Amino acid sequence: MISDAKRTIEAVWGIESARLIAALTRFTGDLSLAEDLAQDALVAALEQWPESGVPRNPGAWLMTAAKHRAIDLYRRSLRLQRKHQQLGYQAEAQQEQDWREFEARPDDEVGDDLLRLIFMTCHPVLSTEARVALTLRMLGGLTTEEIARAFLAPAATIAQRIVRAKRSLAEAHVPFEVPGAAERADRLASVLEVIYLIFNEGYSASAGEDWIRPGLCEEALRLGRILAELAPQEAEVHGLAALMELQASRLRARLGPSGEPILLMDQNRARWDRLLIRRGLAALERAERLGGALGPYALQAAIAASHARARTPEETDWARIAALYDALAQLAPSPVVELNRAVALAMAFGAAVGLERIDALTSEPSLTDYPHLPAARGDLLFKLGRYEEARAEFERAASFSLNARQRQQLLERAAACQR
Repeated sequence: MISDAKRTIEAVWGIESARLIAALTRFTGDLSLAEDLAQDALVAALEQWPESGVPRNPGAWLMTAAKHRAIDLYRRSLRLQRKHQQLGYQAEAQQEQDWREFEARPDDEVGDDLLRLIFMTCHPVLSTEARVALTLRMLGGLTTEEIARAFLAPAATIAQRIVRAKRSLAEAHVPFEVPGAAERADRLASVLEVIYLIFNEGYSASAGEDWIRPGLCEEALRLGRILAELAPQEAEVHGLAALMELQASRLRARLGPSGEPILLMDQNRARWDRLLIRRGLAALERAERLGGALGPYALQAAIAASHARARTPEETDWARIAALYDALAQLAPSPVVELNRAVALAMAFGAAVGLERIDALTSEPSLTDYPHLPAARGDLLFKLGRYEEARAEFERAASFSLNARQRQQLLERAAACQR
C-alpha cells in the first residue's frame, strides 16, 4: 500500500511540480526559495499520504502545504526583525491577503506562470548546459541524480551547474516574466533550442551504453506540448512540437532485440507510432496555417513528415526532402545541414552525386571528429562498390563515436565490407 502511495506521489509530482514552482516563483520572486518550498510540500506528501490517502485534488494540497511553509518562514523572519508587535500583525495580515489573492487566480494566469518559468530557466545569460539542467530540474521535475544519469555526468557536477544557474539568474536580476515583443524572438529561440537539445540527447545518445534514452524524449515532448498550449500563435513552437512528435514515432523501431541501433531505411515501419505521427502532422499543419515562411524547426518537421507518410522506404520522396534541405540550408546554414542534404541528394539522384557533396565537407573543421560524416561517406562508397575505402570510413567513424551501441554497429558495417 505504501509503495502504491509513493508511486502515486511520484506521478502527481511529475504533473504538478512545474506549476507549483512557477506559481511560488511568481509569489516569492525567488526561484531557489520556490523550489525549496515545493520540495517541502513533497516531503509532507511523502510523510502524510501513505497514511491519510491521496487527497482529491493533489495539486491544491501541495500548493496549500507550500503556502503554509512559506508563511511559517515569513513569520519566523518577522520575529527576528520586527521592532514591535503591531508591525508584525500588519505584515502578517498582508501576507495572508496576498496568498488569498494568489490562490484565487484563474487557470490562465497559472499558464502564464509556466510560460514565465520556461523563459526564465532558458535565459541566454546561462550556458547551454546550465539551461538544460535547470529546465529539467524545474520543469521536468527530475532529480539531480536522474539528470546526471541521463547526461552521463557526476551528480555533483549537475548539482553545481544548477546552483550556479540559479545564482546567475539572481545576480543578473532576470525578471520572472514573459519578455516583451522586442526581446521575445531571441528568448524563444533559446527556449526551443533547450527543449530540442533535451530531445536529441534522448533520441540519439551522444555517449554511453544506450542508443536512445526514451525518458529524455518524453520530457522534451511534454515541455514542447506545454509550450504549444501556452504560445499558440508562435509557428516555430508548433514546428518543434511537430518535429519531436514525428521523430518520437520511430523510437520503438530504432532498436533491435538486443538494443542494437536500426537505421531509418532498415526499420519496420509497422512499429512506428501512428498516434504520434498524427499528432506531428497536425502540429505541422498548425504551424503552416499561421502563415509566413516555415522556420528551421518546421522545415525539419516537414522533412520528418515526408518519411512518416512513406509506408515503405521505396515510397520516400527524396527529391522533396532534398528541396526541403535546400530551404533549410538557406535559412539556417550549417555543416550538419549540408551533410544531411548530401545524403538526401544521394538518395534522390545517386550515390555519386551525394559523395561529391560529402567530399567537399571533409575539410570542415567542425566535422573533424563527427562520426556521422565518415559513416555517411562509408555508406555511399559501399553503394558504389568501393568496399575497402568504405571499410576504412566505417572504422574511422567508430573511432570517433562515444556511444557504445553506435560504435559496435559501425564496426559491424566495416566487417561487412570485407565480406
